[in-house]
Amino acid sequence: MKGVLLSGGTGSRLRPITHTGPKQLVPVANKPVIEYAIEDLKAAGITEIGVVLGNKGREEIQELLGDGSNYGVDITYIIQGNPLGLAHAAGCARDFVGDSDFVMYLGDNMLRHGVSDLIESFQAGEYGAGIALQEVSNPEAFGVADVDDQGTVTELVEKPDDPPSNLALIGMYVFSPAVFDVIDRLEPSWRGELEITDAIQLLLDEGHAIDSHVVTGWWKDTGKPEDILEANRLVLEDESLETAGVVEDGAEVDGRIELHESAVIEDGAVVRGPVSIAENTVIKSGTYIGPYTSIGANSELKNVHIENSVVIGESTITASERIVDSLLGRNANVESAEEFLPEGRRLVVGENSQLKL
Repeated sequence: MKGVLLSGGTGSRLRPITHTGPKQLVPVANKPVIEYAIEDLKAAGITEIGVVLGNKGREEIQELLGDGSNYGVDITYIIQGNPLGLAHAAGCARDFVGDSDFVMYLGDNMLRHGVSDLIESFQAGEYGAGIALQEVSNPEAFGVADVDDQGTVTELVEKPDDPPSNLALIGMYVFSPAVFDVIDRLEPSWRGELEITDAIQLLLDEGHAIDSHVVTGWWKDTGKPEDILEANRLVLEDESLETAGVVEDGAEVDGRIELHESAVIEDGAVVRGPVSIAENTVIKSGTYIGPYTSIGANSELKNVHIENSVVIGESTITASERIVDSLLGRNANVESAEEFLPEGRRLVVGENSQLKL
């Protein structure tokens, strides 16, 4: 079985963070989201992975992943170009997949327990496809599946007004090669895209059994800033964190702290875990870092209170302020205003930004 990892898309919901890079490289607990997907595929025994690239962020993704050898996998790059739907992206992988079954994994999604159970369930029967599902409170916002008592899918509906169930498709699939013939015959939806739910429904209509696996652990689509923060919290709760860097005498450190060997927590700083601090980062005196915070590489923090936040990296934060529930992009510089200036907030805000003051 092969893996197909989708890494296209524009990342519009994460702007302005994604104006300068692909959403799959936004870090969660100081590791790019796409690396979690590769680790899940490898853990399921899948080492031949096709990475489907769009027009944006190709070079950055290829530079990070290389040939896959650093991850113990073999990566082939597949160019999709314009994002014309998930079924279109799957169809672009036809030559790579050949006659194999394959797992399709959305590169900005994260699963606590990976995809091994989904694959095992698919392989236990004769199926045209298998889908990962999770119970959600707002099924009308998702593709929704209706299943029988054996877990076999009986109907798929994309964002229905009257959902037949609360089981949403969450972006992990297993397919037999039969899906490619179906994709060739699809018509674009009202969105102008080839929908993967339409492809699966057509497989079902033509007599292929469709398996399902209900995910019980957490799942996150990291497409929005609040999702990045929630995923960061969930990973920091679950992961083992190692303090390898320097904690100076006089620094106050409690809880689980991941501290890179080249990072420093200086005398007078306070860090309460779980927290991740990446390489070449200095936490200076007067700084408080609260739980569920990740500080990226090559950053410096001084006299700031920050918690439940993600700092992507290469940033300087010296504002004597309390920063919470925030996502700070690369090369961010946050400082206090000069005292003689008129009182008020001074902002440089990019297109499509989100602020709460």
